[in-house]
Amino acid sequence: MNHFTHSLQHILAELTRLDILLRVQVWRARQLAGAEDQLHAFYIPEEEVDVLLEKPIGLARWTAVPLPEETATHIQTTLDEMVLALEQRRAASKEQGILLRLDYLTDACDLTQFDRHVLLIALAPEIDLSYQRLYAYLHDDVTRKHPSVDLALNLLCPTLDEKLAQRHRFAPGAPLCQHELIELSGDGVPPLLGQALWLNPRIAAYLLDGDAPDGRLAPYITLTNNPTILADLPLPENLVQPLERLLATRNPAESTLFYLQGSYGAGKRPLANAIAHHQGQALLTVNGRALARLPHKEFSALVPLLLREARLQNAALLWTDFDALLSDVQTGLRETVLTMLNGHPGLILLAGEAPWEPGGVFDQSRYQRLRLPTPTTAQRESLWAIALATTPHQLAPADLADIAANFRLTPGQIADAARTAFGLAQWRQPNAPDLTHDDLIRASRRHSNRQLTDLAQKITPHYQWNDIVLPPPQLTQLRELCDQVKYSGLVYQTWGFDRKLAMGKGVNALFSGPPGTGKTMAADIIACELGLDLYKIDLSTVVSKFIGETEKNLSRIFAEAETSNAILFFDEADALFGKRTEVRDAHDRYANLEISYLLQKMEQYTGIVILASNLRKNMDEAFVRRLHYIVEFPFPGPAERQRIWQGVWPDELPRSGTLDMNLLANQIEVAGGSIRNVAVTAAFLAAADGGTVTMAHLVQATQREYQKMGKMLTNTDKLLTSS
Repeated sequence: MNHFTHSLQHILAELTRLDILLRVQVWRARQLAGAEDQLHAFYIPEEEVDVLLEKPIGLARWTAVPLPEETATHIQTTLDEMVLALEQRRAASKEQGILLRLDYLTDACDLTQFDRHVLLIALAPEIDLSYQRLYAYLHDDVTRKHPSVDLALNLLCPTLDEKLAQRHRFAPGAPLCQHELIELSGDGVPPLLGQALWLNPRIAAYLLDGDAPDGRLAPYITLTNNPTILADLPLPENLVQPLERLLATRNPAESTLFYLQGSYGAGKRPLANAIAHHQGQALLTVNGRALARLPHKEFSALVPLLLREARLQNAALLWTDFDALLSDVQTGLRETVLTMLNGHPGLILLAGEAPWEPGGVFDQSRYQRLRLPTPTTAQRESLWAIALATTPHQLAPADLADIAANFRLTPGQIADAARTAFGLAQWRQPNAPDLTHDDLIRASRRHSNRQLTDLAQKITPHYQWNDIVLPPPQLTQLRELCDQVKYSGLVYQTWGFDRKLAMGKGVNALFSGPPGTGKTMAADIIACELGLDLYKIDLSTVVSKFIGETEKNLSRIFAEAETSNAILFFDEADALFGKRTEVRDAHDRYANLEISYLLQKMEQYTGIVILASNLRKNMDEAFVRRLHYIVEFPFPGPAERQRIWQGVWPDELPRSGTLDMNLLANQIEVAGGSIRNVAVTAAFLAAADGGTVTMAHLVQATQREYQKMGKMLTNTDKLLTSS
């Protein structure tokens, strides 16, 4: 027997069975119609009343008209042969790999043979309008052109017992209505039998080879079929191998739910594509954030349509930004969607950034949470190479290694940053854009998380090593700190120390010393050297008198910093990281809890934390033990002050030739920060007085600086005499 060449050919063959059933019932109805008054539509004649009283209960009037025995036998034989031929052709089509949509819909929605025939009865007018006139004839009412539940039952069920047995197939919880394959309607609240039977437009289009989704879903879904291989994704082996084993043993017909947790660009969508491809399915992606904004009624109406579309497309369902439903405000929407997802026999993928466990909600499902980690340094370097493979550049492998080590970007962020870097190069050289290391740094900064600006002050790094004056040992410590960041990937991942350390993989440093000795400048230099942003934490926004609020603020800071590729700089940190005290009251107890919480967060953080303190003795010893570097910033002596005085002046500034830097260094005992203030004040004084900085301007500026410190400048004569 020849196979069906396409799905529509199969449906047309199935409709021939319906044609036979209709032909038989029309013949019966015609036997009654010839003897009836032509005005029966306007009144009920007495003869019709007698017929109604005599007909079997629950059956159409024309079912009482007997078929000739020979005709009945011939019809049954024809139907049996037709069914057998259809089965053989369907089996042959399956062997040829031809999708018969009616059969697929039957399996996907768990339909019975009766349900299939109901769909065909409702589908027939979508192919040929003459079926509407036939249905009206059998209804004995020209206004009732759509099949009714009663007509469908009468066509398919020869006895009352069968009609009653199949009646529940039109119930709300039965597949036909549950999956919105059909719609029932009628004026007022008619009996179920009197309700008109409509085929849902999306189902009609699907059976007639249409693939466009329901128009109500179009703004919220995307269908893709990307051949992504799990092994090709930058994922750790301890995630890929168990996942492959689970997918290999999964029953495609059973419900399986994965929660893909990871930050933006971590690879949730590529992983969802790979899982769907592994199961031989397309991926239906749902814009979860947009759906979460809808009113509850509209939201609840769309979720069943999403699940139905996933069935029709043989697609895994990916619900993005699922954590938009995890807040208490969205409890109603969350419960609605979880209840519906729980009954969906297929592959469901939920994606979000926040951790989530469903508890006992998915009692009928297999649930797994897959946490996507940030790629290792080596993986990031490889991702950068892939992202820049088709972009003209003169970058050395060391440049990519440097960017990969300093910026803990996700795969998606790396792809975005590569495009941004090319845009920067194109802006600089429109005709021949050529990427530079600086382009990559600027692009990587742009695509790091920017929510830290709500919690801290961003400082744009601009100082270089030659701008700071420190003794050699301190400079060596600062350079070692930078090297620990640059080579963290090599030491922790390539050399295996990552397996030896559970925490403490970041860099925690204490800069201690008097005000103005260069602590903030040193942090700026480190940020500039590594190409990272520097965020100065405003303690007034962190410390709270309300119990638990300080911990919440600190948790937000460290959580955002983890994805910001930023240096956290706590200035005057002894106000927050001070010594734990003996517990005398509840306030002391909670203050100590805050300090312990900070110790924990600092050890967990994988970035750079710099604490600046004027008084090291105020620091809690537990902090000191956990610090990788303690850099003492000494008060500068005459030689250091002279170097600072010489380096503080811009080349463009007009200065008198009589300025004596050696005398200034020996006579004015201030730190580098104060020297900078004096120089700036002197420049403004000179701008208003001739335009050239003189010793008189410097003396006046120094007096102003001393006044701020509560001191008095006593050697002004000596300074002025030198000029």
